[in-house]
Amino acid sequence: MEDGPLFPARWWWALLDLAIATFVATLAFQHVPVSLTHTLIGFGMALSLLLRRRAPLVAMALVYGLGLLQLTLTRELAPYDVAVLFTIAAAVTYGSVRQAYAVGAAVAAGLVFTWFVDTSTGDPLVFGLIVALGAVVWSVSLVLRQRKDAAELYAERAAAAERERDQLVKLAAAAERAAIARELHDVVAHSLAVMIVQADGATFVVEKDTGRARTALQTIAEIGRDALGDMHRIVAVMRGDSEEDASPTRRTGLDQLGVLAERARSSGVAVSLRVDADGIDAAEELTVVRLVQEGLTNVLRHAGAGTAVEVDVRARDDEVELSITDDGAGTPGGREVGGGNGLVGMRERVLLHGGRFSAGPVGGGWRVHAVLARRVLSR
Repeated sequence: MEDGPLFPARWWWALLDLAIATFVATLAFQHVPVSLTHTLIGFGMALSLLLRRRAPLVAMALVYGLGLLQLTLTRELAPYDVAVLFTIAAAVTYGSVRQAYAVGAAVAAGLVFTWFVDTSTGDPLVFGLIVALGAVVWSVSLVLRQRKDAAELYAERAAAAERERDQLVKLAAAAERAAIARELHDVVAHSLAVMIVQADGATFVVEKDTGRARTALQTIAEIGRDALGDMHRIVAVMRGDSEEDASPTRRTGLDQLGVLAERARSSGVAVSLRVDADGIDAAEELTVVRLVQEGLTNVLRHAGAGTAVEVDVRARDDEVELSITDDGAGTPGGREVGGGNGLVGMRERVLLHGGRFSAGPVGGGWRVHAVLARRVLSR
């Protein structure tokens, strides 16, 4: 735990105010042998100065009132009238802008009153010196006040910018977590769905048809290796490695659609695949692959083996259209994988590309339709 300063800033300001009040009181003390009125008024001004920081307008009103009383009774200025300058500085520096200009008006009125009452200011040179001194104190105090306001404004803006930056960091982290969760869901849910279907099939035929069982087990192993590779790629991206460094020989492109279709066919789903999407960029290819992957996963989970699915991917000049339609004629399995977040993830992927997404029953089956706003690549 770090120790604070030996003398806090407020102590130094209190000592400064006490020193100023002592200085004015000393000037007033010099009038003790001459005039008790001067002495009492001077001491009153000195005590009023102790309030100049906490209540600057009150301190100025007290000092100004005592000054007017002094001019009325003694008809002359005194050295301790310097207290008026200290209260002017405090009222302008710590008050509002409106109060600062009100103080300026009060100073001008006081100078006019002094000109008519004080016999010692009859010399224009002396009076001009007093006016100049009051104007300088007021002007310098106003500049200091404006600088203080500017410093507070900059500090407030800096604090607001820091809060905004922290909020943006949190939002970015949340978006990154959502993207990673979406990617993990697509990889794990599809792979597990196919592996479960293949494992169930192998269990049923292991004693009757060892060849089909062996093929199913080989498919499970292949899917597991691919899923593990995808997991390594995602983890590498999370650690900050580039995708090329993480997986130099594997790229998620449209060629993966054939692999996904073949895996679905091996699980008993009749997939008809039509792809006409040359020239789309890597991000669009990845989105299309993930949408098809999730769509086939949903067919395996909800419609089951025996379902016929049509997958159609077409690229136009300004968009990529994708549809996945099944006839719902399959036999759903008895177990499901996942928590029903697939459609939400698909919609989020499409919206990231500024596209449109819809999903719902059609005939006896289900249809997923997505349109991505295409970014045309330069040739």
